[in-house]
Formats: sequence, C-alpha cells, structure tokens
Amino acid sequence: MSWLSEFIRPKLQAVVGRQAVPDLWTKCPGCDRMMFHKELDAQLRVCSACGHHLQMPVTARLELLFDDGSYELMELPAVEEDPLRFRDRKRYTERLKVARAESDAADAIVVATGEIGARRSVVAVLDFGFMGGSMGMAVGEGLVRAAEFAKKHSQPLIAVTASGGARMQEGILSLMQLPRTVAAIEDARESGCPYVVILTHPTTGGVTASFAMLGDVALAEPGALIGFAGPRVIENTVGETLPENFQRAEKVCELGMIDAVVRRSELKATLVRILAHLTNGPLPPREDTTAGSTSVAVIA
Repeated sequence: MSWLSEFIRPKLQAVVGRQAVPDLWTKCPGCDRMMFHKELDAQLRVCSACGHHLQMPVTARLELLFDDGSYELMELPAVEEDPLRFRDRKRYTERLKVARAESDAADAIVVATGEIGARRSVVAVLDFGFMGGSMGMAVGEGLVRAAEFAKKHSQPLIAVTASGGARMQEGILSLMQLPRTVAAIEDARESGCPYVVILTHPTTGGVTASFAMLGDVALAEPGALIGFAGPRVIENTVGETLPENFQRAEKVCELGMIDAVVRRSELKATLVRILAHLTNGPLPPREDTTAGSTSVAVIA
C-alpha cells in the first residue's frame, strides 16, 4: 500500500471526517502507481506506466465501441427473483438489492444496439461490478434476447465478457443458462450473423464454458484471466506451482484458444475491420476510432 493511502488519507479523514475526503485516485494493480480518476478515464482506464488494463464500466465500454458513443439500450425480459429462496449469510434478495444500489443496473448484463463502423450491431456486455458478472437467469435471458434480435435483423452480435462464472444462488437454474445461451448463439450464427467475442479480465467459469468460446473471432484484452477454474483452485487441486502467465490472454492466444490480444485503444478499429471482413463490406481506413459524445435511448 502506498504512503498516500496508508498515511495521508487516514490523517485527512481523522481531521475533516471521512465523508468530506473524496476518493480522487486509483492504484494500478500492475505497478502500484497512483492515478487520478480523470487521468485514468482519459486513458480508457489503462495505466500509462505499465499498460495494465483496469476493469472498464459498462457505459464507458459501450461508448468506446459504438460510433460517436451513440447507442440504444435494449429492454430485457424480467425473470423470477430468488426462485430457490436461497440464503447463506444473507438472503439472495438482499444481495440483489445491494448490487443494484451500487451499480444502478438491473443485473449483470446490458444489451445495446447501434452502429459500429456504420454497421448496425448488437452488443451484450457483462458487468463484473454486479455480483462478479455472474451468470444467472437474467444474464442468460439477456444473451438469448440479444441473439434473437441479431438473427431477426441480420446484425452482427458482439459479446464482451467479464465474469466469475455461474451464479451459485440460482443453483441448477444458473447452470441451465449454459446450454440456453449456446443454442441461441448457434441459431444466430447458422442464420448468417457474425459473432465476435471480446474477453476481458476476468472471464472464467460457466461463461468460459459456454458462449465466451463460441466466437467466429475471439479477441482479448492484454493480461485478461481466461479459463474455467481459477489458478488458485488448480494449484490447490494438482499440488503444483503453475507456469508464469498461466491462463493469461497472451498465453491463451499462444496456445490457439483465442485469435488476438488487442490493446483497448486499438479495440474499436480492430472490431470495425473484423466486422467488415465478416459481412463482406468495404474495409475502413486504418485509423483508431475514439468515442465521442454520448446519446442513449431505450428500445423494447
């Protein structure tokens, strides 16, 4: 922990009160560099010192991918809450309330439509900030709805993953989303809809075991953890120390499980060119496309 966090902040809080001291900086998990939030946001939440890619909010992700940051949010079907009446240290309904209050989202998925390189596309983004991006019935229903919309309107489907896997509070109903999402995406692909997956940190568990590994093209951000079980679980199971960069995007790409590791600053331009190839459209010039002003609407 840096001296700013360990010494200066507590002393300021003790003098003027905790609520009066705004949290202005973020520590890079890669090199421990302290960065002001505005600086980090301006750099697409990538550390300028070591290049570490920090997690990106869903709204910022959509603004990055869609032309001029303009998109329409898709209204997703409601699902039954807490069908198993699950409770551990807290009731599942209480955990959902907290997650919704902290993230201002209904669940761990957002689906939006708009233009990417002037091509109408559907983008489904998992929100790791909502219960670790875990896949329950709401996430499964969102992916199915996105695939159905893409098939109906003959549009490319892009999935941006960030998840710890299935949502344990929904038990078998969560695991049933694996075959549901696979079937829906395969149906869309068979109808001719291109399917591109962007794997971000982390993508693990049931999400990796289902729709995250089905892309016609699979991209990943640098350093993203990609796998089924996490490295700690594997080490404890096999009793051996894992190789360096085990399950990281670069190693996964080297082994052929994904097609490319792409820096966030180049992700939009790369995606535009991929969609042009997959849709037999004209290739755009080789230039980076950045997000502009944001315009958001909601569609049913």
